[in-house]
Amino acid sequence: MTGDKETAVCPFDFSEALEFDPALAEFMNRDSPTRIRLPYGDADAWLVTDFDSVKRVTTDQRLSRAGIIGHDYPRMTAEPIVSPESVNVMDPPHSSRVRQLASQAFTQQQVDGMRSRITWLAEVLLDEMEEKGAPADLVQHLSNPLPQHTILDLLGIERNEWPRMQESVSQLLVVGADNKEAAAHAKADLTEYFAKLVKERRKSPGKDIISAMAEARDGEDQLDDRELAVMALTLTLSGQDTATCQISDIAYLLLTRPELMEHLRRRPETISDVVHEMLRYIPFRKGVGIPRIALEDVELGGVQIRAGEFVHVSYLTANRDPERYPGAHTIDPDRKYLPHMTFGWGGHRCIAVPLAMAELEVAIGRLLERFPGLRLAVPPEDVRWDTDTIRRFPHELPVTW
Repeated sequence: MTGDKETAVCPFDFSEALEFDPALAEFMNRDSPTRIRLPYGDADAWLVTDFDSVKRVTTDQRLSRAGIIGHDYPRMTAEPIVSPESVNVMDPPHSSRVRQLASQAFTQQQVDGMRSRITWLAEVLLDEMEEKGAPADLVQHLSNPLPQHTILDLLGIERNEWPRMQESVSQLLVVGADNKEAAAHAKADLTEYFAKLVKERRKSPGKDIISAMAEARDGEDQLDDRELAVMALTLTLSGQDTATCQISDIAYLLLTRPELMEHLRRRPETISDVVHEMLRYIPFRKGVGIPRIALEDVELGGVQIRAGEFVHVSYLTANRDPERYPGAHTIDPDRKYLPHMTFGWGGHRCIAVPLAMAELEVAIGRLLERFPGLRLAVPPEDVRWDTDTIRRFPHELPVTW
């Protein structure tokens, strides 16, 4: 990972179970931002790792997400994952407006109303797993289908379209230059699909999330068709990607750390806090996400970041900052909850956090209750982990009970 004297070359390809990337661990020990070079993009970037500095970067309007559009910005994937219209590359006040309107579909009250549907979807999947019998692959029976079924169901997408959606989402997340054309085609296909779907919902609204976002108002203001389509695409990507990996990763931790599983069995009422602690701990992705660009010179951590330079933050290292989380590299089920950065921070924090947490709590809660003897059916070292995408997750979790 060493390049020239000032820049670290970072493939960020570490994929060993849920162990923390040693390259990121090394950067955490530095007192100031580090210059890094990523696999794709025509420029280097600054990397910021500690919690307070990451918080500052994500809330400083001189560091712009929108400003990266039009640049071949430093990134992990051959094709940029986000569309230029996505809320993930908007700046305030535009992003604030879109988020305020879209988030009306994800209030705690709204999600509480969805929980029974999520539970039903989970029960159907667990019924099928139980009927098949042990050993069974938890990824195949729960982790993969539940988030996919949940977000596609709540968006009101017809079941016969689900395989197409799932394939396109998977194609977007693969790393490697030879995937660039396929990823671009997948993004175009999804964008066109949601543009048509939004027009249909305008004419004939239902009880789905797209209709709820279409009905959201702030005075006379509302989301237009393009904004709705982009938001639906963003939810489809994040709704399947993040929750799928996290169900698998949390299950792996519980299956390999019996004291955590026993804690949840004894104190099921703590599931929300324990899930948050595991989310804080889990290195849920490789490397970094979407950068920002400095609109003017900014001093940060003793480093002068010049206008036009890119800045990446690491939510993974921020979540392990010992100044904020004593004993940060251990899972403490009794740790007092402090907000973490797994769902982002500031103006780009995921608007659907209540939905994601409901999915995780239902999936893990129902799994442990229905299968009290749940355990891995293979040695932990035989579990196969993804090495092809920017995500960290097991391909399979063979379990018995």
